[in-house]
Amino acid sequence: MNASIACKNVSKTWPADRDEDQVEALRFVNFDVAPGEFIILLGPSGCGKSTLLYMIAGLEHPTSGSVLAHGTAVDKPDADRILIFQEASLFPWLTVAENVSFGLSLQGASKDERRQKAEELLQEVGLAASADKRPDQLSGGMRQRVAVARALAMRPSILMMDEPFAALDVQTRSKMQGFLQQIWRESGASVVLVTHSIEEAIALADRVVVFTARPGKVKEIVPIDLPRPRNPRDPAFRDLQDHLADLLAEEVDNAFEQQEL
Repeated sequence: MNASIACKNVSKTWPADRDEDQVEALRFVNFDVAPGEFIILLGPSGCGKSTLLYMIAGLEHPTSGSVLAHGTAVDKPDADRILIFQEASLFPWLTVAENVSFGLSLQGASKDERRQKAEELLQEVGLAASADKRPDQLSGGMRQRVAVARALAMRPSILMMDEPFAALDVQTRSKMQGFLQQIWRESGASVVLVTHSIEEAIALADRVVVFTARPGKVKEIVPIDLPRPRNPRDPAFRDLQDHLADLLAEEVDNAFEQQEL
């Protein structure tokens, strides 16, 4: 069986402009994502994690190397690969249900089909009572659940998330992590999520891909062999925290030095 995602010697260099020299964001990145696997990308700011997500989504292209989805080279966006950003990016003039079913409207689904699917998904994410509200009537966590429902409406086999919970408070973030794990298990999708939080990485991932400072390279891939749900007070959880913190410490220092320069 083909990997859901395969990154093969992926490198990315942003061209120079009038104000800046060219920037090498990623260098020779190699890893696979198995069908149904939950992968976390962890590394210091500016190491190319989000850039890699954009390439998997087909929004950017490698300077060299290749990104494959189910064995086929990624060269453009596809409804089978959905990217959720840190901000929910909902349309403020549409209701919650209309936001969820927006992609289906582009595919030509009827109004009744769109409404039925939106209601099913909102029930699944615990927002059935909010179907006719506008996004500005929802909390940040609720808006992110709408964004996830909108993504699931397209039935993607690959779901990517770029720091989706970074702006949420600690309690809401923990609830959203539990919600995401439930949705992931039910959907069977492969998930690739970018975070700066070591604790979030251990709570969610099957494997954590740790990146170096820019240019981002794979420093180590750490398997998380703990049963779910995971207890942050578990000594094994804390051992993994220490290991990941040790891996990141030098890279964070290098990233700060680069920013100062």
